[in-house]
Amino acid sequence: MRGHGFLLANYVPGTSLVHRTPLWLKFLLVLACGMGSFLVADWAAAAAGLGVLCGVFLLSGAGVRRLFRAVRPILPVLAVIGLFQWWQLDGPVAARIVLNVLVCVVAAAILTATTQVQSLLDGVASLARPFRRFGADPERFALTIAIMLRSIPFIAGAYADVRDSARARGLERNPRALVLPVFITTVAFARQTGDALAARGLGEADDGDDHEDREG
Repeated sequence: MRGHGFLLANYVPGTSLVHRTPLWLKFLLVLACGMGSFLVADWAAAAAGLGVLCGVFLLSGAGVRRLFRAVRPILPVLAVIGLFQWWQLDGPVAARIVLNVLVCVVAAAILTATTQVQSLLDGVASLARPFRRFGADPERFALTIAIMLRSIPFIAGAYADVRDSARARGLERNPRALVLPVFITTVAFARQTGDALAARGLGEADDGDDHEDREG
């Protein structure tokens, strides 16, 4: 199964200033970029912000090629969105929307390229701890994020492999030849993941509690 970044730059070991930046500050950067995409109304300001973020990404030592791989999957979608907005509204509005999306993607790429996955998950668990009083389980929440980060590239790779296989057999226009194998592979992957979690005892405590509740 081939690997896919799917909008997430893989971690690049390093000791740059960006690597040493506290995780909470990187989280704030991503949050600020997400909120800024709704507030920035000038395409030039969005372009300037994108330029700054690209500079920060390169400052981390991740490289231009890795930056391009992080944004490449979304470029076709942005092209369609940009052309539609240009047709419906005008060029500056289309440019602002596309640039704001790229700002969010690059900000997320900075986070994932300069933060180890375990540190990222620990940070997510820490952010979720205040919600423990409402019944949330921070560790399970972080585990969910970890499974998602592992599953999305796997499913994207499965689709790419099936698409190439269907194209080689002249079936690239047959929806069944594309959807059914990906569906079967995804279900098998989900079952393997569930079996691996069960083998590590995850969920047994809850099952026991539920059993005791039913007996009571």
